[in-house]
Amino acid sequence: LARVGLEHLAARRLNEVSYGEKRRVEIAMALAQKPKVLLLDEPFAGLSREERAAVGQLIADIPRETTLVMIEHDMDVALDLAERITVLHYGSVIVEGTRAEVVAHPKTREVYLGD
Repeated sequence: LARVGLEHLAARRLNEVSYGEKRRVEIAMALAQKPKVLLLDEPFAGLSREERAAVGQLIADIPRETTLVMIEHDMDVALDLAERITVLHYGSVIVEGTRAEVVAHPKTREVYLGD
């Protein structure tokens, strides 16, 4: 818990902490196993702005030797955190590449903005 800045929660039961704190504890539990690959499904869903910032920092601090695969519908979050992005539309890959490549691709605009 100390490694991820949650030592203040050590004496509390998980049902006594906020939803955002629970999400951070869940990520910390996974990281404690020292995984080679970590899969996060919508880690920011349902979080307040402050909780999103805390979870975002926790994710940004994940060691580089851990491969992070994240499912995220918020494109701003994906662009902030990911080195490579794969955009799916109805189960098919429509764009894959770096942040810049994904942002510049016309299919991204079409799917997300309806152009």
